[in-house]
Amino acid sequence: GDAEWPARVDDLCARRPLALWVRGRQDLTEVLARSVAVVGSRAATSYGSHVGAELGAELCDRGWTVLSGAAYGIDACAHKGALAAGGRTVAVLACGVDVTYPAGHRALLERIAEEGAIVSELPPREAPMRGRFLVRNRLIAAMTRGTVVVEAGPRSGALSTASEAIALLRPVLAVPGPVTSAMSAGVHQLVRKRMAELVTNAAEVIEVVGRIGEDLAPELRGPVRQHDGLDPLVARVLDAMPVRAFRDVEAIATRAGLAANTVLAGLDTLLEQGCAGAALGGWRRLKK
Repeated sequence: GDAEWPARVDDLCARRPLALWVRGRQDLTEVLARSVAVVGSRAATSYGSHVGAELGAELCDRGWTVLSGAAYGIDACAHKGALAAGGRTVAVLACGVDVTYPAGHRALLERIAEEGAIVSELPPREAPMRGRFLVRNRLIAAMTRGTVVVEAGPRSGALSTASEAIALLRPVLAVPGPVTSAMSAGVHQLVRKRMAELVTNAAEVIEVVGRIGEDLAPELRGPVRQHDGLDPLVARVLDAMPVRAFRDVEAIATRAGLAANTVLAGLDTLLEQGCAGAALGGWRRLKK
Protein backbone atom coordinates (compact mmCIF):
# COMPACT_ATOMS: atom_id res chain seq x y z
CA GLY A 1 0.00 0.00 0.00
CA ASP A 2 3.02 2.31 0.12
CA ALA A 3 3.25 5.01 -2.56
CA GLU A 4 6.64 3.63 -3.65
CA TRP A 5 5.36 0.09 -4.11
CA PRO A 6 6.23 -1.03 -7.68
CA ALA A 7 2.88 -1.98 -9.21
CA ARG A 8 4.38 -4.49 -11.65
CA VAL A 9 5.29 -6.74 -8.71
CA ASP A 10 1.58 -7.35 -8.17
CA ASP A 11 1.57 -9.35 -11.40
CA LEU A 12 3.19 -12.13 -9.37
CA CYS A 13 -0.20 -12.57 -7.63
CA ALA A 14 0.18 -15.09 -4.84
CA ARG A 15 3.97 -15.10 -5.33
CA ARG A 16 4.43 -11.40 -4.73
CA PRO A 17 6.46 -10.40 -1.66
CA LEU A 18 4.74 -9.14 1.46
CA ALA A 19 7.15 -6.21 1.68
CA LEU A 20 10.29 -4.79 0.11
CA TRP A 21 13.29 -3.34 1.90
CA VAL A 22 14.93 -0.48 0.01
CA ARG A 23 18.29 1.16 0.53
CA GLY A 24 18.83 4.38 -1.39
CA ARG A 25 17.44 7.84 -1.97
CA GLN A 26 15.51 7.24 -5.18
CA ASP A 27 11.73 6.88 -5.28
CA LEU A 28 11.32 3.22 -6.27
CA THR A 29 8.15 3.75 -8.31
CA GLU A 30 9.75 6.56 -10.31
CA VAL A 31 13.08 4.84 -10.86
CA LEU A 32 11.42 1.62 -12.08
CA ALA A 33 8.91 3.29 -14.40
CA ARG A 34 11.25 2.88 -17.40
CA SER A 35 13.49 0.00 -16.43
CA VAL A 36 15.09 -2.99 -18.10
CA ALA A 37 16.74 -6.01 -16.47
CA VAL A 38 20.17 -6.99 -17.81
CA VAL A 39 21.30 -10.41 -16.58
CA GLY A 40 23.77 -13.08 -17.54
CA SER A 41 26.51 -15.45 -16.53
CA ARG A 42 28.78 -14.94 -13.54
CA ALA A 43 31.65 -16.47 -15.51
CA ALA A 44 31.34 -13.86 -18.23
CA THR A 45 33.74 -13.74 -21.16
CA SER A 46 35.48 -10.53 -22.22
CA TYR A 47 32.93 -10.26 -25.03
CA GLY A 48 29.99 -10.61 -22.64
CA SER A 49 31.50 -8.15 -20.16
CA HIS A 50 31.95 -5.57 -22.90
CA VAL A 51 28.41 -6.00 -24.22
CA GLY A 52 26.90 -5.91 -20.73
CA ALA A 53 28.68 -2.65 -19.87
CA GLU A 54 27.78 -1.09 -23.22
CA LEU A 55 24.11 -2.01 -22.81
CA GLY A 56 24.05 -0.60 -19.29
CA ALA A 57 25.56 2.69 -20.44
CA GLU A 58 23.47 3.03 -23.61
CA LEU A 59 20.19 2.27 -21.86
CA CYS A 60 20.90 4.90 -19.22
CA ASP A 61 21.93 7.40 -21.90
CA ARG A 62 18.40 6.98 -23.28
CA GLY A 63 16.75 7.56 -19.93
CA TRP A 64 16.20 3.97 -18.84
CA THR A 65 17.04 2.40 -15.48
CA VAL A 66 19.16 -0.75 -15.52
CA LEU A 67 18.20 -3.44 -13.02
CA SER A 68 20.27 -6.52 -12.17
CA GLY A 69 21.38 -8.75 -9.32
CA ALA A 70 24.81 -7.29 -8.40
CA ALA A 71 26.53 -10.64 -8.99
CA TYR A 72 29.93 -11.09 -10.57
CA GLY A 73 30.03 -11.16 -14.36
CA ILE A 74 27.29 -9.65 -16.51
CA ASP A 75 25.32 -8.21 -13.58
CA ALA A 76 28.27 -6.17 -12.34
CA CYS A 77 29.16 -4.99 -15.84
CA ALA A 78 25.59 -3.76 -16.46
CA HIS A 79 25.59 -1.86 -13.14
CA LYS A 80 29.02 -0.36 -13.81
CA GLY A 81 28.06 0.67 -17.33
CA ALA A 82 24.97 2.44 -16.02
CA LEU A 83 26.95 4.26 -13.32
CA ALA A 84 29.68 5.24 -15.78
CA ALA A 85 27.01 6.86 -17.96
CA GLY A 86 25.70 8.83 -14.99
CA GLY A 87 22.46 6.86 -15.00
CA ARG A 88 20.43 5.06 -12.38
CA THR A 89 20.66 1.39 -11.60
CA VAL A 90 18.88 -0.92 -9.16
CA ALA A 91 20.30 -4.06 -7.55
CA VAL A 92 17.90 -6.76 -6.33
CA LEU A 93 19.62 -8.92 -3.72
CA ALA A 94 19.07 -12.42 -2.38
CA CYS A 95 20.04 -11.20 1.09
CA GLY A 96 19.38 -8.21 3.33
CA VAL A 97 20.02 -4.78 1.80
CA ASP A 98 22.65 -4.14 4.48
CA VAL A 99 24.59 -7.32 3.65
CA THR A 100 27.51 -6.92 1.25
CA TYR A 101 27.26 -9.81 -1.17
CA PRO A 102 29.37 -10.63 -2.98
CA ALA A 103 32.00 -9.21 -0.62
CA GLY A 104 34.11 -7.97 -3.51
CA HIS A 105 31.31 -5.63 -4.57
CA ARG A 106 31.27 -3.44 -1.47
CA ALA A 107 32.27 -0.29 -3.39
CA LEU A 108 29.87 -1.09 -6.24
CA LEU A 109 26.93 -1.59 -3.89
CA GLU A 110 27.72 1.66 -2.11
CA ARG A 111 27.60 3.53 -5.43
CA ILE A 112 24.36 1.80 -6.43
CA ALA A 113 22.79 2.88 -3.13
CA GLU A 114 23.91 6.46 -3.78
CA GLU A 115 22.84 6.70 -7.43
CA GLY A 116 19.93 4.25 -7.54
CA ALA A 117 18.56 1.71 -5.09
CA ILE A 118 19.22 -1.66 -3.51
CA VAL A 119 16.11 -3.81 -3.02
CA SER A 120 15.33 -7.06 -1.25
CA GLU A 121 12.29 -8.87 0.07
CA LEU A 122 14.43 -10.23 2.90
CA PRO A 123 14.88 -8.24 6.12
CA PRO A 124 18.25 -6.74 7.07
CA ARG A 125 21.08 -9.04 8.16
CA GLU A 126 19.63 -12.02 6.28
CA ALA A 127 22.42 -13.96 4.58
CA PRO A 128 22.25 -15.21 0.99
CA MET A 129 21.45 -18.88 0.41
CA ARG A 130 21.33 -20.89 -2.82
CA GLY A 131 17.55 -21.16 -2.99
CA ARG A 132 17.08 -17.45 -2.37
CA PHE A 133 18.75 -16.51 -5.66
CA LEU A 134 16.18 -18.37 -7.74
CA VAL A 135 13.36 -16.85 -5.68
CA ARG A 136 14.94 -13.41 -6.11
CA ASN A 137 14.95 -13.79 -9.90
CA ARG A 138 11.17 -13.54 -10.09
CA LEU A 139 11.45 -10.00 -8.67
CA ILE A 140 14.01 -8.98 -11.29
CA ALA A 141 11.65 -10.17 -14.00
CA ALA A 142 8.55 -8.63 -12.42
CA MET A 143 9.93 -5.16 -11.66
CA THR A 144 10.97 -4.32 -15.21
CA ARG A 145 9.43 -3.95 -18.66
CA GLY A 146 11.67 -6.63 -20.10
CA THR A 147 14.71 -8.82 -19.46
CA VAL A 148 17.89 -8.88 -21.54
CA VAL A 149 20.08 -11.98 -21.32
CA VAL A 150 23.62 -11.23 -22.45
CA GLU A 151 25.44 -14.50 -21.74
CA ALA A 152 24.07 -17.68 -20.20
CA GLY A 153 25.19 -21.28 -20.25
CA PRO A 154 22.66 -24.13 -20.40
CA ARG A 155 22.34 -24.17 -16.58
CA SER A 156 22.76 -20.46 -15.91
CA GLY A 157 20.59 -18.82 -13.28
CA ALA A 158 19.93 -16.04 -15.79
CA LEU A 159 17.71 -18.49 -17.68
CA SER A 160 15.46 -18.75 -14.63
CA THR A 161 14.99 -14.98 -14.76
CA ALA A 162 14.09 -15.31 -18.44
CA SER A 163 11.59 -18.06 -17.60
CA GLU A 164 9.99 -15.87 -14.94
CA ALA A 165 9.68 -13.02 -17.45
CA ILE A 166 8.08 -15.34 -20.00
CA ALA A 167 5.57 -16.53 -17.39
CA LEU A 168 4.70 -12.88 -16.72
CA LEU A 169 4.29 -12.25 -20.46
CA ARG A 170 7.17 -9.77 -20.36
CA PRO A 171 9.57 -9.50 -23.31
CA VAL A 172 12.78 -11.48 -23.15
CA LEU A 173 15.65 -10.19 -25.29
CA ALA A 174 18.75 -12.22 -26.13
CA VAL A 175 22.17 -10.94 -27.16
CA PRO A 176 23.84 -13.52 -29.42
CA GLY A 177 27.39 -14.68 -28.86
CA PRO A 178 29.87 -16.80 -30.79
CA VAL A 179 28.33 -20.15 -31.74
CA THR A 180 31.47 -21.79 -30.33
CA SER A 181 30.99 -20.23 -26.88
CA ALA A 182 29.45 -22.41 -24.15
CA MET A 183 28.63 -19.20 -22.28
CA SER A 184 26.12 -18.27 -25.00
CA ALA A 185 24.57 -21.71 -25.49
CA GLY A 186 21.61 -20.94 -23.23
CA VAL A 187 20.99 -17.61 -24.94
CA HIS A 188 20.97 -19.24 -28.37
CA GLN A 189 18.57 -21.88 -27.11
CA LEU A 190 16.12 -19.15 -26.07
CA VAL A 191 16.23 -17.70 -29.56
CA ARG A 192 16.01 -21.07 -31.30
CA LYS A 193 12.90 -21.99 -29.30
CA ARG A 194 11.41 -18.56 -30.08
CA MET A 195 11.27 -17.69 -26.40
CA ALA A 196 13.38 -14.55 -26.87
CA GLU A 197 13.90 -11.88 -29.48
CA LEU A 198 17.42 -11.31 -30.73
CA VAL A 199 18.89 -7.86 -30.05
CA THR A 200 22.34 -6.38 -30.56
CA ASN A 201 22.16 -2.93 -28.95
CA ALA A 202 20.19 -0.71 -26.61
CA ALA A 203 18.12 0.84 -29.41
CA GLU A 204 16.76 -2.58 -30.36
CA VAL A 205 16.00 -3.36 -26.71
CA ILE A 206 14.06 -0.11 -26.29
CA GLU A 207 12.12 -0.75 -29.50
CA VAL A 208 10.69 -3.90 -27.87
CA VAL A 209 10.05 -2.61 -24.34
CA GLY A 210 9.31 1.03 -25.16
CA ARG A 211 6.30 2.84 -26.56
CA ILE A 212 4.76 1.24 -29.63
CA GLY A 213 5.51 3.21 -32.77
CA GLU A 214 7.69 5.78 -30.97
CA ASP A 215 10.80 4.06 -29.57
CA LEU A 216 11.83 2.55 -32.88
CA ALA A 217 15.41 1.49 -33.52
CA PRO A 218 17.06 3.14 -36.55
CA GLU A 219 17.02 0.98 -39.65
CA LEU A 220 20.41 -0.51 -40.41
CA ARG A 221 21.78 0.50 -43.79
CA GLY A 222 24.92 -0.51 -45.61
CA PRO A 223 27.15 1.83 -47.59
CA VAL A 224 25.51 3.66 -50.51
CA ARG A 225 26.61 2.27 -53.89
CA GLN A 226 26.24 3.52 -57.45
CA HIS A 227 23.59 0.90 -58.25
CA ASP A 228 21.32 1.90 -55.35
CA GLY A 229 18.02 3.22 -56.67
CA LEU A 230 18.90 2.76 -60.33
CA ASP A 231 16.45 1.35 -62.83
CA PRO A 232 17.55 -2.24 -63.67
CA LEU A 233 18.23 -1.32 -67.34
CA VAL A 234 20.27 1.72 -66.32
CA ALA A 235 22.23 -0.48 -63.92
CA ARG A 236 23.05 -2.83 -66.81
CA VAL A 237 24.37 0.12 -68.83
CA LEU A 238 26.52 1.16 -65.84
CA ASP A 239 27.95 -2.36 -65.52
CA ALA A 240 28.79 -2.45 -69.23
CA MET A 241 30.82 0.77 -69.16
CA PRO A 242 34.61 0.64 -68.74
CA VAL A 243 36.29 2.60 -65.96
CA ARG A 244 39.45 3.75 -67.77
CA ALA A 245 38.91 3.73 -71.53
CA PHE A 246 36.09 5.47 -73.42
CA ARG A 247 33.71 3.28 -75.44
CA ASP A 248 31.11 4.29 -77.99
CA VAL A 249 27.42 3.55 -77.65
CA GLU A 250 27.51 0.51 -79.95
CA ALA A 251 30.26 -1.14 -77.90
CA ILE A 252 28.41 -0.50 -74.65
CA ALA A 253 25.14 -1.74 -76.17
CA THR A 254 26.79 -4.96 -77.33
CA ARG A 255 28.32 -5.58 -73.92
CA ALA A 256 25.07 -4.79 -72.09
CA GLY A 257 22.90 -6.77 -74.49
CA LEU A 258 20.59 -3.78 -74.99
CA ALA A 259 19.36 -1.69 -77.90
CA ALA A 260 21.37 1.44 -78.70
CA ASN A 261 18.46 3.81 -77.96
CA THR A 262 17.99 2.16 -74.54
CA VAL A 263 21.69 2.61 -73.83
CA LEU A 264 21.55 6.27 -74.86
CA ALA A 265 18.66 6.91 -72.46
CA GLY A 266 20.57 5.14 -69.69
CA LEU A 267 23.74 7.14 -70.43
CA ASP A 268 21.82 10.40 -70.14
CA THR A 269 20.55 9.34 -66.71
CA LEU A 270 24.02 8.29 -65.56
CA LEU A 271 25.52 11.54 -66.86
CA GLU A 272 22.99 13.57 -64.81
CA GLN A 273 23.81 11.57 -61.69
CA GLY A 274 27.55 11.97 -62.16
CA CYS A 275 28.10 8.25 -62.71
CA ALA A 276 29.28 8.56 -66.32
CA GLY A 277 31.57 10.85 -68.28
CA ALA A 278 31.63 11.59 -72.03
CA ALA A 279 34.63 12.53 -74.17
CA LEU A 280 36.22 11.70 -77.52
CA GLY A 281 32.89 10.41 -78.83
CA GLY A 282 32.74 7.75 -76.11
CA TRP A 283 31.63 7.08 -72.57
CA ARG A 284 33.23 5.72 -69.42
CA ARG A 285 32.18 5.00 -65.87
CA LEU A 286 33.07 7.50 -63.14
CA LYS A 287 33.82 6.30 -59.61
CA LYS A 288 31.79 7.87 -56.81
